Amino acid sequence: MALADPTGCAKGSEDNTPFPDIIELNVGGQVYITRHPTLLSVPGSLLWQMFTQKNVHSLARDSKGRFFVDRDGFLFRYILDYMRDQQLVLPEHFPERGRLQREAEYFMLPELVKLLAPKLSEQNSLGDDPCQSDPEEPSPGAEPSRSLAAAALPSAGPGSAGGTGPEGRRAGFITIGYRGSYTLGRDSQTDAKFRRVARIMVCGKTSLAKEVFGDTLNESRDPDRPPERYTSRYYLKFTFLEQAFDKLADAGFHMVACNSTGTCAFAHEQTDDRIWTSYTEYVFYRE
Repeated sequence: MALADPTGCAKGSEDNTPFPDIIELNVGGQVYITRHPTLLSVPGSLLWQMFTQKNVHSLARDSKGRFFVDRDGFLFRYILDYMRDQQLVLPEHFPERGRLQREAEYFMLPELVKLLAPKLSEQNSLGDDPCQSDPEEPSPGAEPSRSLAAAALPSAGPGSAGGTGPEGRRAGFITIGYRGSYTLGRDSQTDAKFRRVARIMVCGKTSLAKEVFGDTLNESRDPDRPPERYTSRYYLKFTFLEQAFDKLADAGFHMVACNSTGTCAFAHEQTDDRIWTSYTEYVFYRE
């Protein structure tokens, strides 16, 4: 009898819920498998409300019977990780902190929202070290005016950067990268089609990138980046490499290094035409 009591209690606990111990979730097309207690680990959360109700049929399901949640399937992995141990662990330089905060608010996880909120006003990624001042800057108090002046230089024209004199130019690196593709015919390389450049990426300090490229710089993938922080997510609104080189030359930059890789992405069985893809980077420096 003494051995039978715990077993009976366990069965009674299982009978009190219509949900199985192992739950399959379809979140925005991404499938997750977890235990029922994990979804109940934060009382009052949306998942807790969903999986403590008695009417299991009221929950949406996909065609395979999995419980369906119409949210961002990629970001849900971090929501589920938090539900497991109530800790926030994100990859280095995580770019979607703001969107994850919105998901945390939707799933009614106030403690996770607090963990995500403090750094939103300071930076867009996790784990970035505080930015150091440029050597020629005399004091932190002069930083805002210098940053604003640097960002406003391109509006006066291509040669405006030189008009401020050598003391108005700060040293730094800018890296231009692009992924291109081209097709080689069967007979010779003279049949190669013109290169295709889908997007020209800009990496470097935000203030330098804005100074050189001005309104032609697309900041949509890394908005509100402070002037003295670095980014690798800006890209240009045009796709002509030479136009980017001209702007860099006008601002006093010189190419100091470059590298490129190429792979054969596709070979046509009938014509033997080969489509090659390549990634190339050019490093520019201004003293």
